[in-house]
Amino acid sequence: MSAEWNNGLPFIPGYTFRDLSKTAFHRSQTLGYKNGFILPRRPSVVIGKEVLASEPLTHHDIDKLCFEAPCTVYDKPQYEEFIPAHVALDKKVLRFYGYFLEEILNSPAENYRVRSVTIYYYLEDDSMCIIEPSVENSGLPQGKRIKRQRLPKNEYGNYYNWKDLNLAMDLEVYGSKYRITDCDLFTKEFMESEGIILKEPEKIPEDHYSKRRSIKPILEHVNTSPAKFEKLYRFLHMDSKVLRFYGQWVECDAYQSHTWPVIIHYYLVDDTVDVREVHQRNSGRDPFPLFLSRQKIPKKVKEETFPSIVMEICKDLVEEYYSPKDFQLGQKVKLLSHNFFLYDCDGFTREYYQKNYPDMEMKTQAIPPYNGFGSLEDSLQNCFSLVPEPPKHNIMKRLVNSNKMLRYTAKLESPYPEDRDRRFILSYHLDTDMISIYETPRRNSGVISGKFLESCHIPKPGSTVDNPVYYTPADFVIGATVEAFGHRFILTNADLYVLKYLESNSDQVPSHTLESLKQTLGAEKASNQCIF
Repeated sequence: MSAEWNNGLPFIPGYTFRDLSKTAFHRSQTLGYKNGFILPRRPSVVIGKEVLASEPLTHHDIDKLCFEAPCTVYDKPQYEEFIPAHVALDKKVLRFYGYFLEEILNSPAENYRVRSVTIYYYLEDDSMCIIEPSVENSGLPQGKRIKRQRLPKNEYGNYYNWKDLNLAMDLEVYGSKYRITDCDLFTKEFMESEGIILKEPEKIPEDHYSKRRSIKPILEHVNTSPAKFEKLYRFLHMDSKVLRFYGQWVECDAYQSHTWPVIIHYYLVDDTVDVREVHQRNSGRDPFPLFLSRQKIPKKVKEETFPSIVMEICKDLVEEYYSPKDFQLGQKVKLLSHNFFLYDCDGFTREYYQKNYPDMEMKTQAIPPYNGFGSLEDSLQNCFSLVPEPPKHNIMKRLVNSNKMLRYTAKLESPYPEDRDRRFILSYHLDTDMISIYETPRRNSGVISGKFLESCHIPKPGSTVDNPVYYTPADFVIGATVEAFGHRFILTNADLYVLKYLESNSDQVPSHTLESLKQTLGAEKASNQCIF
């Protein structure tokens, strides 16, 4: 049966016949791309062997297509890239500061308490969360009050939006009223960019309970007997606070005395003391971890007329225990019949005594004056240990500046006429900050040339022996005088490497030093002369 005859019948049961010659049963595609545009494809009607469009174009559509500019495949129009909200607004959060009032019942001291909160608004999905900052030792369950979610605005199913938020307003959430007082800089800039004018920020009202608690300590009354309040106060304020003293245990016998280094710890939380021995290698002594276990050490004990049958001292007989004021540097302290000499302490101990005992002087071990034998650094090591060790050097500085030196030419300032023609090379070694002087040879001068001064630190004139100030490259100006152990040298020129090095470290060198080198070396370049 032909398709033409089949299409002419009415579409009612009994009048339609299935085309037995049809082999393609797919559904034709209705969308396609052309020149970068998504265009719908109109369905077609098959009449015989011809395919005709179901809706032919009108004359107006044909005229419109004629006047359109042709668009090639390469001239695709540029479109703005679509960015979804979860990408554009990712990690962008508005932060507001506020507070709420907690009603206190059955308390004569207060009616309400002010509790600060931080409100976060996530622009990604319009969710919010409210967090209360934790206050140490507040005794209140703090932290996250409302987890991240969309907060309902009213009973009609509406939710809070960032357009509803502003400063100096009340935010009612789940029966609680939060007062928004301020916001951060990002929130302020975002709201202003969206055309929302923020109100003036407010101050969070002062919490009377917190103020009274900070001024008035927990221990209000001075009790003669220990109380639980005192133990609680010391536990909250003095826990993990320990005074550390460095000393020596002095042991004397019939023939000689011995000293061993120890560390004494005083625990402020319960006034207990322990002594730890500092073990030294190959000392011949067993490395005991504790010389004296942690305990309260009595200072004054009542005299007991009746003989005691135990070696331990009863608490009722103790009049006074050791306290921090009994430990002073430079003095001896006797702990359970053992003498300890205190010579130093750590930084926390020093700050504690300066704050709580300003009248006590924390004396440190005095360093004896320099005796003139050897260098100052080597002699100082004798004050730190009985077996002196070589002074420590900056290893990285030596590796970076190895074999690098700044060389200057100099002449000797002397009243003798035979010294006027003598020329010297002053070398500053960058790895050790030492200076060496070499005298250049001259024929028939009658003076032995060569090494004039070995590498050493040269102090500036006027500096003290115990606290010397040494020469640095910043002091070497062309024309300046360098005094080395009674000899005066006048700098006349420098190597080109000196100028390059000082320019690379111009922040550490005065400007007049660089100017003198530039003027001198510039003249040398113009005349093509070499100073070395």
